[in-house]
Amino acid sequence: MESSTSRTSLNCISLADPDIQRSVALLKQACLDSGFFYVLDHGISQEFMDEVFAESKKFFELPNSEKMKLLRNEKNRGYTPMLDEILDPENQVNGDYKEGYYIGVEVPADDPQSNKPFYGPNQWPSEEVLPKWREVMEQYHREALRVAKSVARIIALALNLDADFFDRPEMLGDSIATLRLLHYEGQVSNPSKGVYGAGAHSDYGLITLLATDDVVGLQICKDRNAQPQVWEYVAPVKGGFIVNLGDMLERWSNSIFRSTLHRVVLDGQERYSIAFFVEPSHDCVVECLPTCKSETNPPKFPPITCSAYLSQRYKDTHADLSTYSDGKA
Repeated sequence: MESSTSRTSLNCISLADPDIQRSVALLKQACLDSGFFYVLDHGISQEFMDEVFAESKKFFELPNSEKMKLLRNEKNRGYTPMLDEILDPENQVNGDYKEGYYIGVEVPADDPQSNKPFYGPNQWPSEEVLPKWREVMEQYHREALRVAKSVARIIALALNLDADFFDRPEMLGDSIATLRLLHYEGQVSNPSKGVYGAGAHSDYGLITLLATDDVVGLQICKDRNAQPQVWEYVAPVKGGFIVNLGDMLERWSNSIFRSTLHRVVLDGQERYSIAFFVEPSHDCVVECLPTCKSETNPPKFPPITCSAYLSQRYKDTHADLSTYSDGKA
């Protein structure tokens, strides 16, 4: 059972606001209420954002045979075809009606770091096919990580930690930051029949920065245990990011901050979005923060390394690569 009728309103946090305590208060309320908020005045120009979207569209307009040459590898780099991902297997008939492209931290194959699960070389379309594409995406990756670190400083203050808590090497100083381009085809979603642009899920990591076009589709459910579940649309924000908390931050904060269920439900319009997932380093141990536990509120989750947690979540939600063994040529 569910109902979905309205648009939600989210707090807006300006990274240019000199009153940091106001930003902390707005963010803290958002994290307690819905785990979603808008971030504005982040320093990435609208002109460049438009260019990133234009380059993303160029890739998804390529023939399927070209895209399959860049099929995601075991490091989760490259192209994910339509229906590759199934985020809500209990309620979805097929996979998500979206295709995507993963771009992670670029680590050369001969670097010892590339042996780690989410590090290694990216897959890139050839310069002949998409000139400038790699250059644009690498610049966006750098810019989005800068914004994410600024947001993480406000989150740290909201959790009564030092502002630079998440800047440390074992945290975002050596982060697993993944850019994912997304394209939703013109499929009409039908939740009652298990058809979604993206099934209901919460994100895996610390925070996600989402840039979207102007097509409405994202919905959030503030209380996953409510019967019926109430789903509300999140309006796109021109020039800003929709930011949400991931499951790791919920674990860190001992469930004080919320990692909220969300999904994409579409009316048949094509939609493009760009997600930037930010996680700490591979070896970072995610365990209850000292400011989030007490005698009456002991830790709810056991410690786990970031790498182990992410690896399992990706395995749970993506198709086995062997299913594409005949189609990558």
